[in-house]
Amino acid sequence: MITIAIGLSIILLLVILFLLFRIGTLTSIFRGSTERAAGTTKTSNRVNSVMLLLFLIVGGGAFAWSFADAWDDMTLPLASVHGAWTDNLFWTTMIIIGVVFVITQVLLFFYSYKYQHKDDKRAYYYPHNNKLEIIWTIIPAVVMAVLVFGGWKTWTKITSAAPEDAVVIEIMGKQFNWMVRYPGPDGKLGVARHTLIDATNELGVDFSDPASRDDIINPLQIHVPKGKPVLLKIRSRDVIHSVYMPHFRLKMDAVPGMPTKFWFVPSKSTNEMANETGNPDFKYELACTEVCGRGHFAMRYVIVVDEPEDYEAWLEQQTPFVEQNPQVLAKFTSENAEQAVAEAPQVEKAEEVKTEL
Repeated sequence: MITIAIGLSIILLLVILFLLFRIGTLTSIFRGSTERAAGTTKTSNRVNSVMLLLFLIVGGGAFAWSFADAWDDMTLPLASVHGAWTDNLFWTTMIIIGVVFVITQVLLFFYSYKYQHKDDKRAYYYPHNNKLEIIWTIIPAVVMAVLVFGGWKTWTKITSAAPEDAVVIEIMGKQFNWMVRYPGPDGKLGVARHTLIDATNELGVDFSDPASRDDIINPLQIHVPKGKPVLLKIRSRDVIHSVYMPHFRLKMDAVPGMPTKFWFVPSKSTNEMANETGNPDFKYELACTEVCGRGHFAMRYVIVVDEPEDYEAWLEQQTPFVEQNPQVLAKFTSENAEQAVAEAPQVEKAEEVKTEL
């Protein structure tokens, strides 16, 4: 806050000085004193050019200092394999754009000082140069093409098909919390349908599907194994949400009616990251980065990266949803029985027709 206050004070002071000189110039003109106005204009020109040069030096120094001071808060430690690809692409782009930005801004402010108005100087008329225009068109085009190609290549690797041995986790967003589902010992998630969603079965899981009987729903924390691929199957129940796990450089929208996915490989356990950051209470988190309503701030979930053996031990301790909520399974069983009774006459009639034929 102190840094921001000092920066704003400097900018405000420069603006006030600039306005004072402009007011002096306009006052001289309104008074009809041509010579005085001309002198004031020269003085104002000189002062403005010096102030622009000072602004370049002071502003550039302040920017460099603030960038270095905020580095630790700005760059979160990396904890996934593909995150290194993302970071490399990001910093390559930032360095190229940053170098161009610095060069153009230095020239802009320096030329404002060097070519300030002087009575004995006349501007050089330089209307056209084909070679120069070709150069400053081709170079940016080539650089941008290389950056776009690098981005496409990285994105292709990130969005490629997950390995067959990936741990599968379903994440559903709704106003205003996340719901999570793990497959049980069979390694398969049961079928889910939005028409089956109710107050208890919030994910709309079809428990008539045998694969769903051992599914684990809404554990207190999301656990993933270190060093193994994790596939997130993402969907939304109402509006657009966004799955964001900053330490894994992972972000993917949850869109109603359009399932999305993202796979990654955690590279540091929670304990390792706690030691690296010096924070014994360190926690990875899943947050929503799409403003989805008044309760948007509450859409958070703690993520724990375990060693593989610890992850297996945690998974074995989890209780399937149907064991915690037997009434849900009973409901599906009774509904299936009623459906079978309702369909019985049609089946019998079809058998009779088949027999007659």
